[in-house]
Amino acid sequence: MTTPYHPPVKRSVEIAGHKTSISLEPVFWDLLKHAAACEGVPVNALVARIDAERLEADTPPGLAGAVRVWLATVVLKAQP
Repeated sequence: MTTPYHPPVKRSVEIAGHKTSISLEPVFWDLLKHAAACEGVPVNALVARIDAERLEADTPPGLAGAVRVWLATVVLKAQP
């Protein structure tokens, strides 16, 4: 059995034609890929949507934090 505890992994994403990188733990990358597949969109498109939503906040978090919060919110909404 592998452990879910792993240092963040940096990957490049493209948002509105602009390349940036995000550091997320592998479990969050897996959840992000799964969420994108469920919505039928590429990971870059989902990250761009999360980015747009975070920028509307009064005090926007960093992009990696916003992705983690978005994923946690999705998981919580799926609970019965």
